[in-house]
Amino acid sequence: MVDLVSSVLVGIVVGSKSDLPVMEKAKETLDELRIGSEVKVMSAHRNPDEVSAYAGNAEQNGLEVVICGAGMAAHLAGAIAARTELPVIGVPIKSSDLGGMDALLSTVQMPTGVPVATVAVNGAKNAAILAAQIVANKHPEIKENLKGYRIKLAGGTK
Repeated sequence: MVDLVSSVLVGIVVGSKSDLPVMEKAKETLDELRIGSEVKVMSAHRNPDEVSAYAGNAEQNGLEVVICGAGMAAHLAGAIAARTELPVIGVPIKSSDLGGMDALLSTVQMPTGVPVATVAVNGAKNAAILAAQIVANKHPEIKENLKGYRIKLAGGTK
């Protein structure tokens, strides 16, 4: 596998520390794919200025994709997507009595011009794989990492 760990290409933003156990799967998957990433905890509601600054500077800081995980109202992915032209992937997190449906709807219902790619509730691993596929368009060596990863997921046959 090619190693791009020294370059942080994917930002993982988590709305709350309580969401970290779900979102750590994205970090672990990116690590396995040898893609550099960073994890930040910030809330679209409690830290709006910090979220805005992070999103506004993401591209100049070298990021190519941002993954956002949040539960309940889950406005984090949309708040970031509104402030960057980078691809944003939303991970709705099951954290309320509604089983994550509230977070799913908040993440997927974006207005025209502010898209957020959305994966399944608690789908942090798929978010990482999608981010890797996006980054692989610019870094062909990552495609090889993805091929190997998919073969491994298929049980070694492909």
